[in-house]
Amino acid sequence: MHGSSGPIARFRRRLFPGHNSLARGSDRFEALLLKLVILAALLAVPVAAAAGSANHGRQVAAAAVDSAGRQATTAYLLKAAPVRIVDSESVGTDDPTTEATWTDSRGVRHTGGVLATPGSPAGTAVPIWIDARGALTAAPRTASTAVFDSVLVGLWLWFAVVGSLILLHRVVRLVLDRHRFAAWERAWAVYPRSGSWP
Repeated sequence: MHGSSGPIARFRRRLFPGHNSLARGSDRFEALLLKLVILAALLAVPVAAAAGSANHGRQVAAAAVDSAGRQATTAYLLKAAPVRIVDSESVGTDDPTTEATWTDSRGVRHTGGVLATPGSPAGTAVPIWIDARGALTAAPRTASTAVFDSVLVGLWLWFAVVGSLILLHRVVRLVLDRHRFAAWERAWAVYPRSGSWP
């Protein structure tokens, strides 16, 4: 919709009711609150960005620690990986891992369960990560993971702030609407009823 009845025009009137001679004190207070909400949402952008940046620094440091204590190597399946069959009467294999063997940097041989593609034959090479003792561990965090997590932290913080501001505005507007409706009711109750409109 366009013109004076469109959503943009209505929002402009709500934000700047001072030009309207019919604007009430509650309308001006609501407009002030709306301006403060918009300002706070804008000010929250650099705050969220700073939080994301700080989180990125922590993530990068943690990734460096992870990489220092972990090593990529290759495990070899000692037996074929089971095929997981899932139907209405079966939920598949309970243990998704397959027994495999690998050698650490000291030449010590280890065995354990690794995740492998279902149906992989014995002897299949599977990339794994091990710690300083040669035990299986999770892959270290990467720089791309740190960036993604940091952006996510910043966005969630900003969304939380904006959501709280919108909720505050809605609650205040609900209270103001009740007061305005009550004022209308009081005004209508004392309106003279002469049997005809003036």
